[in-house]
Amino acid sequence: MMRAMEISFDPELEAKLQRIASETGRGPAQVVVDLVARQLDYDAWFRREVQKGIDSLDRGEYIDDEEVDARLDHMLQP
Repeated sequence: MMRAMEISFDPELEAKLQRIASETGRGPAQVVVDLVARQLDYDAWFRREVQKGIDSLDRGEYIDDEEVDARLDHMLQP
Protein backbone atom coordinates (compact mmCIF):
# COMPACT_ATOMS: atom_id res chain seq x y z
CA MET A 1 0.00 0.00 0.00
CA MET A 2 1.43 3.35 -1.04
CA ARG A 3 1.10 6.29 1.28
CA ALA A 4 0.98 9.85 0.03
CA MET A 5 3.96 12.07 0.77
CA GLU A 6 4.09 15.78 0.19
CA ILE A 7 7.30 17.19 -1.27
CA SER A 8 7.93 20.83 -2.13
CA PHE A 9 10.09 21.83 -5.08
CA ASP A 10 11.45 25.21 -6.00
CA PRO A 11 9.85 26.59 -9.19
CA GLU A 12 12.83 25.75 -11.41
CA LEU A 13 12.93 22.13 -10.29
CA GLU A 14 9.18 21.81 -10.58
CA ALA A 15 9.34 23.13 -14.15
CA LYS A 16 11.97 20.50 -15.01
CA LEU A 17 9.79 17.81 -13.47
CA GLN A 18 6.76 18.98 -15.44
CA ARG A 19 8.81 19.03 -18.65
CA ILE A 20 10.08 15.48 -18.14
CA ALA A 21 6.58 14.28 -17.27
CA SER A 22 5.19 15.90 -20.39
CA GLU A 23 7.95 14.55 -22.65
CA THR A 24 7.59 11.01 -21.34
CA GLY A 25 3.81 10.90 -21.10
CA ARG A 26 3.89 10.15 -17.39
CA GLY A 27 2.48 12.04 -14.47
CA PRO A 28 4.84 14.09 -12.33
CA ALA A 29 4.28 11.75 -9.37
CA GLN A 30 5.36 8.72 -11.42
CA VAL A 31 8.46 10.55 -12.62
CA VAL A 32 9.39 11.30 -9.01
CA VAL A 33 8.76 7.69 -7.93
CA ASP A 34 10.90 6.38 -10.81
CA LEU A 35 13.73 8.81 -10.07
CA VAL A 36 13.73 8.04 -6.36
CA ALA A 37 13.66 4.28 -7.01
CA ARG A 38 16.60 4.60 -9.42
CA GLN A 39 18.57 6.72 -6.95
CA LEU A 40 17.92 4.31 -4.08
CA ASP A 41 19.07 1.38 -6.24
CA TYR A 42 22.21 3.31 -7.18
CA ASP A 43 22.86 4.23 -3.54
CA ALA A 44 22.59 0.58 -2.46
CA TRP A 45 24.95 -0.50 -5.27
CA PHE A 46 27.44 2.27 -4.39
CA ARG A 47 27.45 1.33 -0.71
CA ARG A 48 28.08 -2.33 -1.59
CA GLU A 49 31.00 -1.37 -3.84
CA VAL A 50 32.52 0.88 -1.18
CA GLN A 51 32.21 -1.93 1.35
CA LYS A 52 33.98 -4.29 -1.07
CA GLY A 53 36.85 -1.79 -1.24
CA ILE A 54 36.99 -1.46 2.53
CA ASP A 55 36.96 -5.24 2.90
CA SER A 56 39.83 -5.52 0.39
CA LEU A 57 41.84 -2.98 2.35
CA ASP A 58 41.14 -4.84 5.57
CA ARG A 59 42.54 -8.00 3.93
CA GLY A 60 45.62 -6.06 2.82
CA GLU A 61 44.66 -6.24 -0.85
CA TYR A 62 45.67 -2.94 -2.39
CA ILE A 63 48.29 -1.35 -4.61
CA ASP A 64 50.53 1.54 -3.61
CA ASP A 65 50.77 4.97 -5.23
CA GLU A 66 53.70 4.05 -7.47
CA GLU A 67 51.82 1.07 -8.90
CA VAL A 68 48.76 3.23 -9.55
CA ASP A 69 50.93 5.80 -11.34
CA ALA A 70 52.63 3.08 -13.41
CA ARG A 71 49.29 1.57 -14.43
CA LEU A 72 47.88 4.97 -15.38
CA ASP A 73 51.00 5.85 -17.38
CA HIS A 74 50.71 2.55 -19.23
CA MET A 75 47.00 3.08 -19.95
CA LEU A 76 47.53 6.63 -21.20
CA GLN A 77 50.40 5.89 -23.55
CA PRO A 78 49.39 6.32 -27.20
